Amino acid sequence: MSAPSFANSPAVVSPAETEHLPSVLESEIRQIYARSPLYQQRFPLHNEQLQWSCYREMPPLSKNEIIELGHQAFFADYREIERGFLEKRFEYESTGGTTQLPMTVVMEQGWWDAQTERAYRASPILAQFVGRTYRKCVLAPIGCSSNLCPYEDHPFPHRYFDGTVYLNLSSDPFSFPESEWDRIVVELQATKPEVIEGEPVYLSLLARAALKRGAKVPSVKAVILTYGKASRQHAARIMKAFPAAQVDLYGSTEAGYLFVGEAFKDNSQVIDDNAFIELAPWRTELPDVYQILVTTRDRVAMPLLRYHTGDIVQKLPTGYRLLGRERDLYFRPDGSLVSVYDIDAALPEDFACWHYNLVQTSETRWDFHYVSDETAPRGVEPALAGMLGEGIRVNAFRRRVIAPTASGKFTLLKPWVR
Repeated sequence: MSAPSFANSPAVVSPAETEHLPSVLESEIRQIYARSPLYQQRFPLHNEQLQWSCYREMPPLSKNEIIELGHQAFFADYREIERGFLEKRFEYESTGGTTQLPMTVVMEQGWWDAQTERAYRASPILAQFVGRTYRKCVLAPIGCSSNLCPYEDHPFPHRYFDGTVYLNLSSDPFSFPESEWDRIVVELQATKPEVIEGEPVYLSLLARAALKRGAKVPSVKAVILTYGKASRQHAARIMKAFPAAQVDLYGSTEAGYLFVGEAFKDNSQVIDDNAFIELAPWRTELPDVYQILVTTRDRVAMPLLRYHTGDIVQKLPTGYRLLGRERDLYFRPDGSLVSVYDIDAALPEDFACWHYNLVQTSETRWDFHYVSDETAPRGVEPALAGMLGEGIRVNAFRRRVIAPTASGKFTLLKPWVR
């Protein structure tokens, strides 16, 4: 049986000319089986050299399955993990994401920092910060990531941890009063970061606050867009306030960072040292668009094997384009795909907003909600309707606030739930 396709560099998972797995992948799989009893229970593994036919029989793991089984299912003796929490050898985080349901993620102490460093090394833009001291400011949902953003209302500079300042003390940036933005902008200027990292909507509204106050932060050399899907509108607004290279750093709390590239350059690449990423065919009419199945590398607590993330990627000559969650993509009546990239391309050049949300309300009706300093030009509605397909009607609504989902994240494209 032929080998499945992988998004990794051929030097990591070379095209197989035999029926057997590359030794580096087989070694990782056997380590995962040795570390977690969950996989042997799901699919017993023999001792002979692994073949691709056996690999394909290993059932993909979903987030729903992890939630139903509980994180304890990954460990032979969970009492050891509880002792590890007390001794600071393990830590945990809760994430929602695709399912909107909370999932507990257990990780060994230092894992998040290590895989973050590997992600930086894989980026020509971020590699300059590896191995030296630098300052970073983070603006994202509270409890956003596996580096355990602080929950307490610590005054500045007590939110300064290992060179990083966590700017926000509560979630949903649309609820921040002006006094809160005053504080955030002052702390940003006081820190003089070389890197700003955050969820794109948060950073877009930070750009609005900085521009409104005439605040400049010339120290910034890179802006990392992560935790959520960015639009070109977000990127343009952020670039105006913080003119620095923008990096798309993609991953999840449970799997770590998986892809890195320049924002909107379609050159994202797998972070080979963090994961093996299998490209699973999605639809026959879209041969270059794939679901991804993730197998983590060097993960001790809760390793993932053929983990179905729910994310869709497109393979392009320059690299990969992260299209987003499968549930957030739309198919026109003719079967063609619509993603955030199509929305951005359809919006007129004279339109600018801090955030938007395109929501389907019926078979032929969509609402376009946007936060902007000015009312959208008349061309926005017909442009979006034409992009979505024949017979579609779009109504645009200017908003002061666009609420996040129940998980605290923002969606840009929301097809009708049938």
